[in-house]
Amino acid sequence: MSLQTFTIAPDPANPKLTERVQGLDQDGRAIETSVTVERPLTLYLNGQEIVTMMTIGDYPDCLAVGYLLNQNMLRRDDRITGIDVDEETETVVVRTERATDYEAKLKKKTLTSGCAQGTAFGDVMETFESVRLPAEARLRTSWIYGLSRQINLQPSLYLEAGAIHGCVLCQEDRPLVYMEDVGRHNAVDKVAGYMHLNGIPAGDKIFYTTGRLTSEMVIKTVQMGIPILVSRSGFTAWGVQLARQANLTLVGRAKGRRFIALAGTGRLVFDADPAGAGDEHARHGRKGSRDDD
Repeated sequence: MSLQTFTIAPDPANPKLTERVQGLDQDGRAIETSVTVERPLTLYLNGQEIVTMMTIGDYPDCLAVGYLLNQNMLRRDDRITGIDVDEETETVVVRTERATDYEAKLKKKTLTSGCAQGTAFGDVMETFESVRLPAEARLRTSWIYGLSRQINLQPSLYLEAGAIHGCVLCQEDRPLVYMEDVGRHNAVDKVAGYMHLNGIPAGDKIFYTTGRLTSEMVIKTVQMGIPILVSRSGFTAWGVQLARQANLTLVGRAKGRRFIALAGTGRLVFDADPAGAGDEHARHGRKGSRDDD
């Protein structure tokens, strides 16, 4: 499959994803601003209810498949026979050729640190230690600077309304698949589902996120088989520990000319002068939305 830059990009003009709401600003003036819409989506696997997620509602098929993959409920070699989305009942049903029953696993639930409250079922580490990330993968520092510029300049729901996270599948300095959602766990699951449904290999990819580099983000990236994880945000101690254990290249606080790498540093190739990258413009600081200008 041939991938071009931004095969999928955010659609801030989609009327289903935001609402205009009236209010007052700090000076008591009447204002109207965009707010992100979130709605429930209940996921079923072969007739068994798995979880209800709060999501913005786009790409429900990718979200469902990615969630099941990252929860180890869907195997890489499973044959998906159907994905049925019903907007009226706010449900998505994934059907597989293999019979499934996760009643016991569903009883063991862990609430994650993800925004909009992520959920993990069963042992989240059950496949983590068996994954072998490609040692030959490389990350050029020029790619970090190029990706940051392209992604931050891309029109997005974040810049339109805020209250959202973005995850981007990249190859070298090209952003390919850009997904957003109210929780970073949903955004990463959408990318995982898209990759699986479209047969996209992971070994030569970079995963970029606007969210924190938590244990959850590290585990999901490793399970996806992607060797490099980059974020504009910071780290958690367990996230760093797990990244080092899995030899995942972990780069955080990537803003303007600055970044910090805390794991998998052997993949870094320093081919760019940081001074040439420049500082990040305040307009793209991603601390608010368009109405903050």
